[in-house]
Amino acid sequence: MAHVQRHPLAAQAAEVLLARIRAGEWRLGHKLPGETTLAAQLGVGRSTLREAIRELAGKGVLESRQGAGVFVTALEVTEDWDTVLRRADIVTVIEARLAIEAEAAALAAQRRTPADLRAMWRALAARAEAGDAVDDLVDADTAFHRTVVTAAHNDVLTGMFDAFVPRLRHAMIDMLRLRPLPDERADHHAHEILLDAIRARDSAVATTASRTHLTSLKEAFT
Repeated sequence: MAHVQRHPLAAQAAEVLLARIRAGEWRLGHKLPGETTLAAQLGVGRSTLREAIRELAGKGVLESRQGAGVFVTALEVTEDWDTVLRRADIVTVIEARLAIEAEAAALAAQRRTPADLRAMWRALAARAEAGDAVDDLVDADTAFHRTVVTAAHNDVLTGMFDAFVPRLRHAMIDMLRLRPLPDERADHHAHEILLDAIRARDSAVATTASRTHLTSLKEAFT
């Protein structure tokens, strides 16, 4: 017969600490009271307190600094990135892409190399030859946008873009099957404008081109 498990004492202590942080008792960057004082306040042993601190440190809320103490590094537990994306609606994802790709386009215009340009031209040509299959068009379009982000030479931006791809791909395929692009040639030309701006090292035009294209995509979903 299965038995109900008691909530571990350390987990309860972690919840109390997190509640006090959320309530503003300790602000971001502030140091928690010493181990002896805090354990007494919570009514737990020091080993239990250490376990509670480790739990919150693993969630990014606290940080133990050797010889200095324990500090608040976040005011809330950070959710797993994949969980956030699964829950997000597609418009929210596109809005995030706007922020990422508009900045990436500007950086790409400043930092692109000849190899980056060749990769973008190849991806754009592949997009033009994708044919009528919606899956192929979406994959070719995504590949082109990734070459732009990669040309920014910022691993964080590239990682964020890659995290959006699975969530975006299925929604794009579903939408285009229901509502095909009204003018595929115009849409392709928008990509050419972006590439030309990056080639010309014109950050302002590259940013505008990226933002205009993704805004039109967002409007198609609303």
